[in-house]
Amino acid sequence: MSTKQTISEWFYQYSNEIYDYLVYYMGSTDVEDMVQEVFIKAMRSLHTFKGESSPKTWLMKIARNVALDEYRRKKAKGWSKTISLSKRFEANDPNTPEKIYENNETRQDLYKAIQDLHDNYREVLLLRGIKEIDTKETAAILNWKEEKVRTTYHRALKALRNTQGGYEL
Repeated sequence: MSTKQTISEWFYQYSNEIYDYLVYYMGSTDVEDMVQEVFIKAMRSLHTFKGESSPKTWLMKIARNVALDEYRRKKAKGWSKTISLSKRFEANDPNTPEKIYENNETRQDLYKAIQDLHDNYREVLLLRGIKEIDTKETAAILNWKEEKVRTTYHRALKALRNTQGGYEL
C-alpha cells in the first residue's frame, strides 16, 4: 500500500478521534487545520513508523505534539484558552433549547475545569478519561512509564473532583 493510501485509510479511521482530542486539548472546535497538520506530518514521516505501537497511538502522539506547538505559539502571543464548544453539541442535541443551554453550560464548566488543571493532569485525563485510551498506549503517547500514567491519572481525577464543580469522569 502506498503512503498516500495508508494515510487516507488512517484519516478515515482516526480523524474524528484526533479532532475530539484536539478540541479537548485546545478548548475550541476550531482545530480542523491542526487535524490536517497531524496527517500531513504523518505522511511526511510514515517511513519512521515501525509498527511497534498502533497507528492510532502514533497519530495521537503526533496530535499531542501539534497541540503543544500550537499552545506554545499562541501562549507566546498572549493567548488564553477560552471555551467555545457549544456549536458542536447544539447540532447533535435533539433536546429543547433550554436543555441544550443547560447541557452546554455544564459541559463548558467541565472543559474549563479540565483546562485549568496542571498540564500533566490535563493530558492524562484527555487520553485515559475522555478518549479511553489504555494505560500502555497512553504511556507511549506521553513518553511516560505505565506506573506514572496510573499515578498521574489517579491524581488528576482527584484534582478534578476537588474543583468547584466536583466533577467525575
